[in-house]
Amino acid sequence: MPVVFVATSKGLSEWAAEVGLSKNVYKLGIAGEKAEDELTEMNANAFAGQSDWKIVKKEKVDAIDEKTALEKVGRKERAVDPNYYPKIKRATGLFRVKIENVEKSIYVQQTLDGGDLNDVKIKSAEIAAYLIRNAIG
Repeated sequence: MPVVFVATSKGLSEWAAEVGLSKNVYKLGIAGEKAEDELTEMNANAFAGQSDWKIVKKEKVDAIDEKTALEKVGRKERAVDPNYYPKIKRATGLFRVKIENVEKSIYVQQTLDGGDLNDVKIKSAEIAAYLIRNAIG
């Protein structure tokens, strides 16, 4: 059963903020059975030039392929072009996430649930949940 996961790297976030992308850069990936195995491989191979990747959130799904998931998320969020930034070494699955889009998504969900709209402080967990929701749905 495949696992959809979202990972972040402190080093990549700092670099992305320095070059004007945003500090909110996350990796969306699909792993076979264990996301931890994929994460170990990413760190060993210095994915995107970084070896400090950590899983923010993961979720088991019935069936999904990485190309479809990346296309779905790419409709809502801007993918980081690996050809434009040589430092990330042709890494795919990296997305620059706009906090405004995550907030809107949470407000819509709160409205659909019939509850009051509460101010939300966006953290990595909310961003990861947003990316996974868009990849699956």
